[in-house]
Amino acid sequence: MEFSPELRADVLSGDITVTFRLWSRPRVKVGGRYRVESEQIEVDSIELVPFASIDESELPRCGEADLESLRRRAAHAGPIQDDTLLYRIEFHLVE
Repeated sequence: MEFSPELRADVLSGDITVTFRLWSRPRVKVGGRYRVESEQIEVDSIELVPFASIDESELPRCGEADLESLRRRAAHAGPIQDDTLLYRIEFHLVE
């Protein structure tokens, strides 16, 4: 799974454990392991959620300062409205 360069260190330290993706279909699976630089992450859960349901308490877990920065980062695949469905992917760093 790809992460923006400015987020990779926090993914590799285990500080980022959630990501939101605007995909037409899942590109990862629960239990799957994916390389991030020289390390691996394992996906714990995947669910489709509307953007408006994302709670601000999750922002530190995905490395974003606010909901609008999350909206901008996830919008690389298209515009995101409050009712746009995103994949919420929870993962952990494999030790």
